[in-house]
Amino acid sequence: MSRVYNFSAGPAVLPEEVLKSAAEEMLDYNGSGMSVMEMSHRGKVFQEIIDTAEADLRELMNIPDNYKVLFLQGGASQQFAMIPMNLMKNKVADYIVTGQWAKKAAAEAAKYGKVNKIASSEDKTFSYIPDCSDLTISEDADYVYICENNTIYGTKFKALPNTKGKILVADVSSCFLSEPVDVSKYGVIYGGVQKNIGPAGVVIVIIREDLITEDVLPGTPTMLMYKTHADENSLYNTPPSYGIYICGKVFKWLKNMGGLEAVKARNENKAKLLYDFLDQSKLFKGTVEPKDRSLMNVPFITGNAELDEKFVKEAKAARLENLKGHRSVGGMRASIYNAMPYEGVEALVAFMKKFEEENL
Repeated sequence: MSRVYNFSAGPAVLPEEVLKSAAEEMLDYNGSGMSVMEMSHRGKVFQEIIDTAEADLRELMNIPDNYKVLFLQGGASQQFAMIPMNLMKNKVADYIVTGQWAKKAAAEAAKYGKVNKIASSEDKTFSYIPDCSDLTISEDADYVYICENNTIYGTKFKALPNTKGKILVADVSSCFLSEPVDVSKYGVIYGGVQKNIGPAGVVIVIIREDLITEDVLPGTPTMLMYKTHADENSLYNTPPSYGIYICGKVFKWLKNMGGLEAVKARNENKAKLLYDFLDQSKLFKGTVEPKDRSLMNVPFITGNAELDEKFVKEAKAARLENLKGHRSVGGMRASIYNAMPYEGVEALVAFMKKFEEENL
C-alpha cells in the first residue's frame, strides 16, 4: 500500500528513510539482539543512543555549553505547570497570548502566581502576532512567555519580543528544528516532538543552567523539578526510550540534509508554493496576516462550511489526509513540517486548483 500525503498537525509525518531504518532495526538494534523498545535504559547501548541524540541536537542548534538538554515526558502541556513551578520565584510572570496553547499555558501558570497578559491577538481570532518590540514588561516578572508558532492559527513570531532583560520562555513545539535559532536568546526553549521531530511521548527542554535550582515552589513534585532530570541526564526514571531513539534518527536526517539553514530554505519553498496559490485563488483564502504566516501550519477556508467539508472529504479520497482545521476554528489546515516533501505540497495545490475549477 502506498503512503498518503499526511498533513496532520501532530502526531505528524516522519521522514520515510527514518521509518524504514527503524523498521530494519525493530527486532535487532545494532547487533544487540533486541529492539530499542526492549532494552534497559541503564545499559550501554541505550546510553550511546541518548548521548548521540543529544550531541547531534546540540550541533544542529549550536546549543551553548551552559544549557542543558532534557528529554522528558508529559508533552508540552506538562511544561505549562513545570515552568512556573521552577521559575516563578516572585510568583509573577508575563504572558504574550497569541493562540490556544499560550492561553492554556497562562491559565495553568495562574494557579501558581500572578499572570500578566501583556499582549494578545485574541481580538482578531489570533490571526496575527502583536507588535512586541516595546511592551510594558512587569518589573517583578520572573519571565516572559510565548508560543512561538501557533499550530491552530498558523502564525509565527518573526522577531522575538523585547523582554527588556527578563528571561524568555518559548514553546516551539510546531516549529522545532524548522529553521536556525539563537538559543542564547532564551532562558527555556521547549517543545513536544510529535509535530516535527518524532513520535508522541517526548518533550525536549533546553534550559540555561542557572535556571536549574532547588529553589522551586513549595510542593513541587520531584518529577516536576528540572534539577531532578538535569542531575541524572534525563535518566532519573525510565525515559521514553523508543521516542528518543527515533528523534535521534531525525537529527541525523536533518544533519544529512545540510542542517537548519538548508531545512529553512526547503520549508520556505514549500510554504511559498501554497501561499502563492492561496493569494491568487478565487475560492480559497488564507486566514493569517501575510507578515505573520507560519512556514509549518497553513490554515485556509472557502468561506462556506459545507464546501470546506466537501473539500476535506474529496481530498481524503485523493490521498491527501488530515486537512480538516482544528475543531475550535473549522476550515482547513495543511501542516507542512520538515518531513513533508515538496511533492506533497505540489499534489495539494494541484488538487485545490481542480477543486476550485469544479466548485466556483
